[in-house]
Amino acid sequence: KQHIVFIVNCCNCTERPKVQVSIKPDQHVFRGETVTLRCDIDGEGVTSWQYSWYKDSSGSVFSELQEHTFSPVTKSDAGKYFCYGVERGGSRRSQHSDAVTLTVSDRAQTDLSVSPQKWLTEGDSVSLICEVNGSSAGWTFSWFTLTASSDNRYNFQQLSDSSRGTGGNYTVSSAALKHTGVYVCRAERGNPAYNTTYSNKQPVWVTGVSPLVSLIISPSRTQHFTYVSLSLSCEDQSNSDRWRVKRYTESEQWENCSSRWASQTGSTCTINSTITSNTGVYWCQSESGENYHPVNITVHYDVILESPVHPVTEGDTLTLRCLYKFTTPQNLRADFYKAGSLLQNQTTEMIISNVSKSHEGFYYCKHSERGESPKSWISVRGETVDQKTLLKSVLV
Repeated sequence: KQHIVFIVNCCNCTERPKVQVSIKPDQHVFRGETVTLRCDIDGEGVTSWQYSWYKDSSGSVFSELQEHTFSPVTKSDAGKYFCYGVERGGSRRSQHSDAVTLTVSDRAQTDLSVSPQKWLTEGDSVSLICEVNGSSAGWTFSWFTLTASSDNRYNFQQLSDSSRGTGGNYTVSSAALKHTGVYVCRAERGNPAYNTTYSNKQPVWVTGVSPLVSLIISPSRTQHFTYVSLSLSCEDQSNSDRWRVKRYTESEQWENCSSRWASQTGSTCTINSTITSNTGVYWCQSESGENYHPVNITVHYDVILESPVHPVTEGDTLTLRCLYKFTTPQNLRADFYKAGSLLQNQTTEMIISNVSKSHEGFYYCKHSERGESPKSWISVRGETVDQKTLLKSVLV
């Protein structure tokens, strides 16, 4: 009988309440953020707890608050934290919580990528994907276009049609010529707000037909040999001089057509003797800062691919040739590739009739002795009634 009474009493024993530790905004934070540790005890019937916080293996209490805030957090605050509680004016004690690790890194970095690629044709869809390295919780994102002033200072202009939210994607469902530009992103979280640094720069180039201006390149191709003359001209229907040739180099620098590397006459930029550092994207910019007709110009010393300057219209014929600087005639037999796949071998030129959108991509040629050319992006655009009318207005 005594044995039965003992079992009943144990069944009525009260277990110590469970404890849970939470960290806001995240367990991985960055130096300068505001971070809050919170201790929650599942103790039914207890109206008030006295909390005790411990860090790592230290036996000393560093806080007796239910919420402990680091503002701002430093790298020395990193470590493992746990808490437990004692009932105020009573005898109940909680369990010890599981340890939660707080990681504190230096300033947060964002990474911006473009999907599916940075070269687009009017009407294509493109996404700018912004990510915070090493962290994903609680961020809101903003996207900016980046321009350079005359003294090469960067100006950031937030996209007016971008919605800030928890998703790190900014998507343009139908790209237009106005979307050509260089983009960066930034993220923030917390209260007060903590901002990351600006991301890496990502250019997006949208090709198509503009009724305002055309970029005329002579010789009319995207790849050029070294030490030759190259002319780039922005021409509109009124033959005005309000357009200027701009370029964005592989070193991520905006440059005007200047005496340092070329000469400007009206709306024409002339490079008297090309060198490999002239490689970059060239376009026409209006007085108000609008960008039209980006073309990727590559300067190479030996083997180049001859390809059209502007997008090819669906249904037209595309002709590619492999040219050699030190050979007469210049076009000899070579192999032609698209995105690493061999399309045609040992031919002087490759002809694709009835071009479709599927033919869009990067092309290059290769000779067994001379080597291979740089890659050129071939854009393909659909021809609509509006585009036909637009094209005629440019050519008239």
